[in-house]
Amino acid sequence: MISALTRVVEHIEAHLGDELDIGAVAHEHGTTEYHLRRMFSSLAGMPLSEYVRRRRMTVAASDLVGSEDLLTIAVRYGYGSTEAFARAFQAVHCAPPSAVRRDGGPLRTQPQLRFRLTVEGSSPMDTRIVDHPAFRLIGHAARVPLIHRGANPAIQAHIASLPPAEHARLKGLSDTEPAGLLQVSDGVDPDYAEGTELTYLHGVARAAESSVPPDLDVIEVPAGTWAVFRSSGAYPDALQTVWAATATDWFPANPWRLRPGPSIVSVLERADDFSTATCELWLPVER
Repeated sequence: MISALTRVVEHIEAHLGDELDIGAVAHEHGTTEYHLRRMFSSLAGMPLSEYVRRRRMTVAASDLVGSEDLLTIAVRYGYGSTEAFARAFQAVHCAPPSAVRRDGGPLRTQPQLRFRLTVEGSSPMDTRIVDHPAFRLIGHAARVPLIHRGANPAIQAHIASLPPAEHARLKGLSDTEPAGLLQVSDGVDPDYAEGTELTYLHGVARAAESSVPPDLDVIEVPAGTWAVFRSSGAYPDALQTVWAATATDWFPANPWRLRPGPSIVSVLERADDFSTATCELWLPVER
């Protein structure tokens, strides 16, 4: 994975003005574009698309010092108009191209990323691998923004809108793993960019052959393998820490990669005020 990520960075540098074929780079290293984008976002702290934009605008800033017209520079870095280029430039540097050409700054430089392997792993991760037949996730779904750290107000509001009796009703419909009430994230942006929308479902798992009440939303989940990670402690901090560690510690050390599909959190135990909880994080994987 370190080799693949390094090759991606080199590919970006060699093709700053071109459409990037990240899928071809992933295939060359025996992985998938989906997994590569997720690992890049988790380890670099930014989506791949954002890194590309920052690098393009970093290099473009040096071109503004010369006498080339703005359209020539815009086209060089993949923009069809000076307006589109100026918007991207200002988003990175917080100054328009005209100000930089006149005053030489201010500029915000994005250095070229370098990925290195650091051996840590002093804290073992409580993990199990589960081969699961096809099943259904049923419950109440809503579109919400992705938030990396802390509580998600949109999810909190969605859950609070459900009457107390509905939680008990849903729990009674659970008849397969993952057990109990579930927090399901589906249709997540491959770059895992904060603020992008995903489908959040508050519900339970039900066997594929079991009936589903007509008033509930359904996500059909095909048969496959899952990596299941356990977390205990302050909620949601402990869970989010484990989620991040899957990218930094677990995937680099194990012969598995992420595959498309929903991620599922099963809350096994929790304090009355939800300040602490023991959870299982289910991630779809393939060898």
